[in-house]
Amino acid sequence: MIAREEILVRIGIDEATFAAWCDAGWLRRADSYAEADLARAALIRDLIEAMEVNAAGVEVALSLLDQLHGLRRALRRVSAALGSLPEPLRSEVRAALAGGDGG
Repeated sequence: MIAREEILVRIGIDEATFAAWCDAGWLRRADSYAEADLARAALIRDLIEAMEVNAAGVEVALSLLDQLHGLRRALRRVSAALGSLPEPLRSEVRAALAGGDGG
């Protein structure tokens, strides 16, 4: 786990900026953070500083990123559920997915 102070140093932001990002709902408030939180903070910093994205653009980017992660979690659950099915049924599902038109 990573302390908030370490994130501030590694990302190169001050406490007020971090608090503003938390207030905006872009980061969560906690005593310690995971590498994913550090990566999210770095992304926010890059969007704002390097790419000059405004707050509304950051909102959209983070929303899309959160949706992508949610879909990946859901896909892992579906994959695990399919893996627990008996083989004849798994084969049927694979065939149905292979023959599908994607939408």
